[in-house]
Amino acid sequence: MTETLHPSTPSAEGVDAAGIDRFLDALEALPGVRPHGFVLLRHGRTIAEGWWAPFTPDRVQLLYSLSKTFTSTALGFAVAEGLAGLDDAVVDHFPAFQAEITGERSRRIRVRDALAMASGHSVDMLNLAAGTDPREPMRGFLLHEPESEPGSVFTYNQPATYSVGAIVQQESGRTLVEYLRPRLLDPIGIGPVSWQQYPPGRDMGFSGLHARTRDVARIGQLYLDHGRWDGRQVLPAGWAEEVPVKRIETAPGETEPDWAQGYGYQIWLSRHGWRMDGAFGQFCLVLPDQDAVLAITEAAEPAGPVLEAVWEHLLPAFDGPGDEDADAALAARVQRLEVPVPTGSTEPDGDPAGWVGRFAPEGAEPPLTALELEHGDGWTLTVDDGRDTVRLPVGRPGWTTVEGHGAVGPIAIAGGWRDGALALEVVFLETPHRIELALTASTRTFRARWVPEPLGFLPDQRALGMAAPRDLG
Repeated sequence: MTETLHPSTPSAEGVDAAGIDRFLDALEALPGVRPHGFVLLRHGRTIAEGWWAPFTPDRVQLLYSLSKTFTSTALGFAVAEGLAGLDDAVVDHFPAFQAEITGERSRRIRVRDALAMASGHSVDMLNLAAGTDPREPMRGFLLHEPESEPGSVFTYNQPATYSVGAIVQQESGRTLVEYLRPRLLDPIGIGPVSWQQYPPGRDMGFSGLHARTRDVARIGQLYLDHGRWDGRQVLPAGWAEEVPVKRIETAPGETEPDWAQGYGYQIWLSRHGWRMDGAFGQFCLVLPDQDAVLAITEAAEPAGPVLEAVWEHLLPAFDGPGDEDADAALAARVQRLEVPVPTGSTEPDGDPAGWVGRFAPEGAEPPLTALELEHGDGWTLTVDDGRDTVRLPVGRPGWTTVEGHGAVGPIAIAGGWRDGALALEVVFLETPHRIELALTASTRTFRARWVPEPLGFLPDQRALGMAAPRDLG
């Protein structure tokens, strides 16, 4: 289900592979950017793809707000099936608490307003909605009257998207994954995915989808081809054209040019084409003028320079024509992509016994309660966050992957002893996130920091609970 889509070469599709190579150079050189994987399609064919070890093509990735376009896609099916209408009032789909929603503006929020991030609220209402009613965030959201008329102003507002996803699930009786599996995921060859839920039983909609980089490229290609896949109309007719239409201006107060081009139905307009966009640089760029799609999963903070690198280095490559030698050089390069390995010795200086035992945290974030080093047949680090524990091998060259279990999920670890400390990186392979650790033997303490720090959408989120939900659907 995750095989390369119609493999080709850059030159065969009129693209200069040397330009793709320059884009990868720029991407790897960006401060604060660590790419994990990319897929580049032209004319519906894969002309380049690669993953930076320890990341692999089979791993699902937390897409953050790129999830939103999957939610708007679900709404497209629901509209076509008569489950909802774009001009419906959101509140009308929740009869259990409709009588409580007395604010006139709240009652006038339409489905199309929620789709366009134009509910009329002036701030993101996520914390207020969940704080007002943790068991039913929809009720909590609608109890807060918008400051402006719905449809009049743009505010990036998570409960707006949550409303769309909740309506689809309310009216279909299915989770978003269950609803999309026969309509979207299976028809275009998307493999197992999962979606974080809040509250239990309801997929979040605005974030939390885990899917593979190739799956992201597939939905981009579906939209580029006007909702058709291998000659078959998969999306409801016309929906692929509705989604990327600018519905509202986003420019006031926006300093990043690619976030100032306007917003559609859960997508951003860009200086070139349009994009699905998730925190820390989860991108699917749809480029109609180039007949191309670029999917990137990564840890980028900030993410704006990634788009600048696309416009500066990748776009000119579509002017081609390229040649087979450049194709071969690029193909060889993507086979040896690797996240830089932290430097350090595989053994400490002096007596190893001085490093054996328990280490206490110096700070509160991330909330790791203790680490413990053991030395037997090699070194082992036990990491504990008060809820979960995981045992990780230490002192091996390169990246070591541990599949983990339950909420912990797959982890890669690398690092070693340097400058009197044990410096390690613990990478959560289904997310953009890692923890950097530094253990000091003389004080029996450790320091830890997130890079980048996760967005805490879910209550009671913990340090090691970074895996995709295991019930992949």
